[in-house]
Amino acid sequence: MTRHRFHGDETRFDVLAEFVTARFPQARYVADVAGGQGMLTRLLRKRFGLEAEVVDPRGWTLKGVPARAEPYLATLADYYDLIVGLHPDEALREVVDSARVRPVLVVPCCNFWDRDRKLGRDELLAAITAHQRGLGGQVEHVELGFRGPKNHALILLPPSPG
Repeated sequence: MTRHRFHGDETRFDVLAEFVTARFPQARYVADVAGGQGMLTRLLRKRFGLEAEVVDPRGWTLKGVPARAEPYLATLADYYDLIVGLHPDEALREVVDSARVRPVLVVPCCNFWDRDRKLGRDELLAAITAHQRGLGGQVEHVELGFRGPKNHALILLPPSPG
């Protein structure tokens, strides 16, 4: 647990860091997209020894947390082994588009997917799933073990070569 203040269930960072390292044991370089203060990045680095960094234009990270104070673009995905978007807000589409070349773990929170339709959680997950499968990629639905309605994640894997 942390002494820092965050909105929502503070355990989400611990849960997600443990999930990332268990599910993606080969990942060494991780982008924490729209990672805010960088608590997930801090845990991935200090507890699990990963090379993680926040990519968030707000530049609000905690002291000592590596960050790129810029918007995340899917073109950055080649640099990382894994792209994580824990409630990535306006970066949602770029995070999902990263799954064309790298594995993605995304926990969408708000409908920044389709500006023309109101999408609830299930519809949002279904729209992202359909998009990824339409590209030939794989999708796995996961419910993470922290409180709140925004704990449903998607693992998006790139299309197989060939």
